[in-house]
Amino acid sequence: MTPMHTKEKILEIALRLFSQRGYPAVSIRDICKLVPIKESTLYYHFENKREILQVLLQRFEERAGALMDRMETAMADPLQPGDGFGTGVTQAFFDEYLMDDFCNACLRLLRMEQGSDGELQRSYDQWLFERPLQFQERVFAALMDRGILPKGDASSLAVQYYAPIFLYMERYLMCGELTQEKRERFRQEAGKQIACFLQEKGVF
Repeated sequence: MTPMHTKEKILEIALRLFSQRGYPAVSIRDICKLVPIKESTLYYHFENKREILQVLLQRFEERAGALMDRMETAMADPLQPGDGFGTGVTQAFFDEYLMDDFCNACLRLLRMEQGSDGELQRSYDQWLFERPLQFQERVFAALMDRGILPKGDASSLAVQYYAPIFLYMERYLMCGELTQEKRERFRQEAGKQIACFLQEKGVF
């Protein structure tokens, strides 16, 4: 393997193990065994196990941030009743974030370790709650400003909108193997609840 390929393979194997077993339960030896490389080769690329974790989290946050920015841009276009309330944006959030193999593994890792690691707790809060809810709050506020929804509490609507997404994410996407069947069940169940909510609010 080339040095670049070796580094990427270390990151790939480390993320798989971290997201399955938890960060503390995985050793450098475990990672090297599956790459497979000598421990000295791993230390050529990374100072320690924590640096591997930090590189993974940095990549995740860059990808997640870019997706959120792209969704913001997409939702900047005028919204009209019956336009699907940014259906493409919702599907991007599902397919490129919650169900993307890399992002899903990172989210599983954050969920698993957020109770025992302050850095991971902050990241978990930001990417599972703060950023999605802030985005949805801005969307509902925009709908109110345009007269599509009556004036009200946009933050409360954001929570109501996001709640079934989070519920079905926990049920189908955050434990066990991420199969295509689980992806489809999540998409169907979460999509149905979102559609009912938006119909009740008169957005569709």
